[in-house]
Amino acid sequence: MISHSVKHHGGHHTVTGSCHELRWGDTSILIDCGLFQGHDKTSEEPTVEFSLDDICGLVLTHSHIDHVGRLPWLLAAGFNHPIYCTPATAELVPLMLEDGLKLQLGMSHSQAHKVIDAVSALMIPMEYGHWYTIDWFADSASWLTKSAELTVDIRFNPAGHILGSAYVEFRLPNDEVVVFSGDLGPSQTPLLPDPISPPQADYLYIETTYGDQCHESVEDRSNRLKAIIDRSLSDGGVILIPAFSVGRTQELLFDIEQLMHERELDSDLPIILDSPMASRVTESYRRFKALWGKEAKARLAQHRHPLAFEQCVKIADFHAHQKLVNRLASTGESAIVVAASGMCEGGRIVNYLRHLLPDPRTDVIFAGYQARGTLGEAILRGDSEVFIDGEKISVAAHIHAMSGYSAHADKADLLRFIQGIPTPPKEIHLIHGEPRTQAEFAQHLRRLGYQVI
Repeated sequence: MISHSVKHHGGHHTVTGSCHELRWGDTSILIDCGLFQGHDKTSEEPTVEFSLDDICGLVLTHSHIDHVGRLPWLLAAGFNHPIYCTPATAELVPLMLEDGLKLQLGMSHSQAHKVIDAVSALMIPMEYGHWYTIDWFADSASWLTKSAELTVDIRFNPAGHILGSAYVEFRLPNDEVVVFSGDLGPSQTPLLPDPISPPQADYLYIETTYGDQCHESVEDRSNRLKAIIDRSLSDGGVILIPAFSVGRTQELLFDIEQLMHERELDSDLPIILDSPMASRVTESYRRFKALWGKEAKARLAQHRHPLAFEQCVKIADFHAHQKLVNRLASTGESAIVVAASGMCEGGRIVNYLRHLLPDPRTDVIFAGYQARGTLGEAILRGDSEVFIDGEKISVAAHIHAMSGYSAHADKADLLRFIQGIPTPPKEIHLIHGEPRTQAEFAQHLRRLGYQVI
């Protein structure tokens, strides 16, 4: 009987750098190959320090940079095997890599696209909900009958995290099922459907980013967003929202459109989306609206455009960005600015922060996880001064954290996913989380009778 084992090359006891190697027999497959961020970084440039000798493929759970950011270095190390993912992820990964390569290495458009084209050539999109049987020992991966001892079946299922995100089932030759959660989304968000537990998971590798806390509800997050906006508008100034280009930005636009629709926001208040990549990703969300949740589809049926409303102004070129930053800094006029990156590690949000953090009329809303060692974490924890590109910047702005916009499942969501598996897993492995969070969640699972490794 062929048994399996798992090696972790990132994202084990951290929330960045996700990369796991599932081995059975004499072969193995990678699940994600992400970038380390913040304190998780061990070197200035990403590296692939593990052997590729037995690795015959790569599965991507979704397109966030902490799950795909090391792909160029993986190919540079000699990887030349199929990359499996959902169709939406296949569309989003090149956008994420292009942005990352320009920021990390200062590559030109043509240089970046040589790398991206090499990655794209290896991608094999797979639809949700279908078992695909793959012979990893064939000269090229092929879908065969499930008679070969060394084949493995894989199936992608909606994870509700971002567009195209998936948790992945691996059915091994002994009919045991190993499940990797990727990043699971929270329940009852309006834009994407909730993840549904797998029918079988003998071995479950599950993320624990928020395994020690519960998020505010979707209704509460909208009310809080409205309250922060009202308070900010009472004394003028800019509301800055650092947002990940994939997921958080679209959720924010969705809620802002609802406030506009209900006449809760002044229709003259500019909503500024200052991220070319976020704009392109938002277009992908609109193209893949068949993957949206029920509430989002209902708005479309009402001839509303939750991700393309009139008051949303997109800033394309960098010159226009600089003019806008200078204008807002000098006039103090009101505006809501959504800009990447979500952890304030590069991207256009940094320029806004440099100019507007010292202004007490500024509000900064953090709508996602801030990894240790990032600029976003320093601002969120209340530092009175931060360094931006070597320059000391005082922080007089009002700082807010809104967990309701997290794209990650919270403790209750994770428990719901685990308890929804009909037969309890033989083993549960906690990944993608800080050690303290994992220890607390593991203790809770053990009290419920689960075998946590």
